[in-house]
Amino acid sequence: MAAREIAVKRYVVKLSDEEREQLDTLIHAGKHPARQLMKARILLKADASEGGEGWSDSQISKALNTSVATVSRTRQQLVQEGFAAVLTRKHSAASARPRIFDGAAEAKLIALACSKPPMGRARWTLRLLEETVVELNIVERASDNTIGRTLKKTRSHPICSGNG
Repeated sequence: MAAREIAVKRYVVKLSDEEREQLDTLIHAGKHPARQLMKARILLKADASEGGEGWSDSQISKALNTSVATVSRTRQQLVQEGFAAVLTRKHSAASARPRIFDGAAEAKLIALACSKPPMGRARWTLRLLEETVVELNIVERASDNTIGRTLKKTRSHPICSGNG
């Protein structure tokens, strides 16, 4: 228990009125990922400034039904990386698999999928897109599954109404 209390003192959360209001709005308005909502609640409970509650890690973990490690990592991330970094999820550059489609390649893929299909075809298929993307040197190699995941967000978009 003493080690947890030391962690609390090591990374002290002090939010401004504006940050506290932003977290309240995040929690009470709209739809947001559960991970983001949990971190917002942790920060509000851990806030040691005048308007905050200043709870300990163990109190927060019990109240929010999460682990003490999650609470301490959230505190640490706020102190070391800043307010915005806690609420956004970044793609890890050190992940085991590098992304096949970066922003530019993804844009070219979407433009290709929204274009007219080749002669003799009614529409683009994932396998046809896979072959064409490699032929046009947009990416070195890609599977139809990867292309499907990349296009999933845009396939039903009005721009591609003929393809979806």
